[in-house]
Amino acid sequence: MRRKAGLVLLALAVFFAALSPLLRWYAFPRLAKIPADHYQDMVLEARDATLLDYRTMRAKQVPKVTVVQTLKGNVEASERIEESAGRDVVVWDGLSYVVGPDGRMVSKIPERYIFDAHTQEPVHATGEMVDGDPVRREGIEFKWPFLTEKRDYAYFDAQARVTAPIHYKGTRDFRGLEVYYFEQTIPWTEVPIPKTLPVEGLTAEAVAKTGTTRWYTTVRKFWVEPLTGAPVYGEEIHREELRGGTLLGDRDKVTAFAGHVKMREDYTAHTVDLVTSQRLLLLLLTSWLPWGFLALAVLLLALALYVEARGRRRPGPAATKAEDPSPVTA
Repeated sequence: MRRKAGLVLLALAVFFAALSPLLRWYAFPRLAKIPADHYQDMVLEARDATLLDYRTMRAKQVPKVTVVQTLKGNVEASERIEESAGRDVVVWDGLSYVVGPDGRMVSKIPERYIFDAHTQEPVHATGEMVDGDPVRREGIEFKWPFLTEKRDYAYFDAQARVTAPIHYKGTRDFRGLEVYYFEQTIPWTEVPIPKTLPVEGLTAEAVAKTGTTRWYTTVRKFWVEPLTGAPVYGEEIHREELRGGTLLGDRDKVTAFAGHVKMREDYTAHTVDLVTSQRLLLLLLTSWLPWGFLALAVLLLALALYVEARGRRRPGPAATKAEDPSPVTA
């Protein structure tokens, strides 16, 4: 019975020792994925901002500008692209909708972002675009990879349609979470005029014909929870200008928008709670269960060796004392 128990313990030790790396290196990449039907929205605000009034073409101070960003998973498009890509793909149909203090639309820029469900690397397919213009993204956007590293990443800027480094600036504590802080600076760059403008009848083509161009610069900041790769907070110090052309009259340039854009408090709190819950699931796959199974395998192996050693030291039956010879009698 001792030998059988030892063999069972040894078999269990081998099983859990093999399960530990399988869970981390095989199951994790297949289970940790962005769902194709994922939906999220976020509200950001710039208080005491400068905003262009397109009716008078004059910039003015306003109490608040609101930016509503939505990302909606397109399941039908992702399934269609997966057939040719041969991997799990997520298609996000995004919209950046800017609203002035009077509740009127300032601009809206749609985009389609196609990426690998696990690595977040771009997947190039028909339909990839920003504001109706085809683009070919390089680098990440919106989300960092699972198990984010302490290094710089290539990040796609949708306004300028360019990819530039976003730099790792250190590890910080954000509301009880250990996060990595990243920062990207886009210098003054000429960018396309949005196809949808706040004045009826005014189009990007009409603005371009006047010779007026649009320029943009920003300092982009993200606080990223490294296990999930999810930004828990973000800010932008954002400036836009219109330059030259007859649209501005005798002026060289005019500010179209300038403000410090920050996530609204209620969305920040919701994001931190959501990321905290998802982080626990990823900890199970990447740390707790693999290391737990490995420790269990070592314990079972030690028990198997102990049982085997006990079995080998067990004494055999005691030898019987030789009987004295009976006396011979005549």
